Amino acid sequence: MAKSWVNSEDPAGDSWVDSAARIGADLHLDLSEPSGASGPGGRRAALTRALRDAVREGRLAPGTRLPPYRSLAADLGIARNTVADAYAELVAEGWLTARQGSGTRVAERTEPLRRAERVPRKAPPRVRGPRHDLRQGTPDASAFPRAAWLTSYRRALQQAPNEAFGPGDPAGRVELREALTEYLARARGVRTEPGRIVICSGFAHALRLLFGPDRSGGGGVLRGPLAVEAYGLGFHRELLAAAGVRTVPLPLDEDGARVDLLGRERAVLLTPAHQFPTGGPLHPERRAAVIDWARARGGVVLEDDYDGEFRYDRKPVGAVQGLDPERVIFMGSVSKSLSPAVRLGWMVLPERYVGDVLAAKGEREAWASGLDQLGLADFIASGAYDRHVRRMRQRYRRRRDRLVAALATHAPHIEVTGVAAGLHAVLRLPPGTERSTVKAATWQGIALDGLAEFRHPDAAEQDTAEADMPVRDGIVVGCATPSEHAYGAALEALCGVLPPAGD
Repeated sequence: MAKSWVNSEDPAGDSWVDSAARIGADLHLDLSEPSGASGPGGRRAALTRALRDAVREGRLAPGTRLPPYRSLAADLGIARNTVADAYAELVAEGWLTARQGSGTRVAERTEPLRRAERVPRKAPPRVRGPRHDLRQGTPDASAFPRAAWLTSYRRALQQAPNEAFGPGDPAGRVELREALTEYLARARGVRTEPGRIVICSGFAHALRLLFGPDRSGGGGVLRGPLAVEAYGLGFHRELLAAAGVRTVPLPLDEDGARVDLLGRERAVLLTPAHQFPTGGPLHPERRAAVIDWARARGGVVLEDDYDGEFRYDRKPVGAVQGLDPERVIFMGSVSKSLSPAVRLGWMVLPERYVGDVLAAKGEREAWASGLDQLGLADFIASGAYDRHVRRMRQRYRRRRDRLVAALATHAPHIEVTGVAAGLHAVLRLPPGTERSTVKAATWQGIALDGLAEFRHPDAAEQDTAEADMPVRDGIVVGCATPSEHAYGAALEALCGVLPPAGD
């Protein structure tokens, strides 16, 4: 029996090197010889049969170029003339064609698959997306900077050291950590150094590393209970609950989270640049107050830099981390500034947590592509990331202005909030109309979220006039997801499902 994968290298040791086009396709051939067959004729018959079966069964498609005699003979351990005779026989039968300078190929006229081997296939169900996608949290996918990204990726690959193509460092590529150190200091006021940055695949991955069990099955880097804002992503609460972490809702008002109501928790998760989803930055006095709390309690602040790059009405709000790098874990990603398809994020850690987080990741990088990290490092260092963010900031601001103008014209009774930054807005609705509005939007093919979906399930137990913003009906409308040409129609459809004044 002779079974072989035909590969693209000629093992005969000759000095010539074929191009991929000349060598032809990789093949798997089973040269098991029938009982009683032996000798050169038997090997030729086995090869002829194996090639014929591969064509008949569809494993070799019409037009496929076969390896030259020399390469196939060397890989199968048979004589070159044996391969030549087998090819010639199949050419004569019409299974293959041979032309000078074009090599040997599978003939265009081939026998169809045997009926007994046909497997009926059911057409996959057609999944239709919404007619108008106004969900929060995603950027305009059509605006991805393909040319600039390709330039950075190509340059990064050309300049990459050989070790970049081996097992990855769990801390992340040093090139990216160095680029982030400079960028975050300049753009977000973060105080750090490359050795205190750990690359991850996004914010959710960062939470898993901080709170999930370590590789030995022990407890995470941090323990609960964890104070969280009364409004936030349910996905993150579910992730924490799955890790056994109890979350305690922290009331909100117009100045952000009521950090003065922090209790016995040792950690708090905040979105101080732009509270998600209600909008607004954390008040400067509360920024200082939460740092004082962390120092007094020996606790830590988890800073989700949500929408930190996209502020429209004034200068960007700096990171809380800059007030005390040893009391804040700063977390960010490129999921909204660039694309969620680029699965890269980062944690800027107090020194005491670096070793534990790296131990939680393991000895090798298993999440974030090292090559993507190199590409992003060049994208940042070359200035292309800054240019892209500035361009998208202007685009999203125009979209926000179009949303506000459309509502002022067609639904002036609807209050718009949370639009000083970010990729979404909150539309306040008349009491009792949120569910019917979301339902009407769904019927009209509009994808959006009701504000109640983001409310912590335990927040109602803490509602007081002094401690929390009143519970209001509302919808969360994403301004970034539709492409430019589709945005106008989406706004028109949105205005058509909003409740009239007086409802």
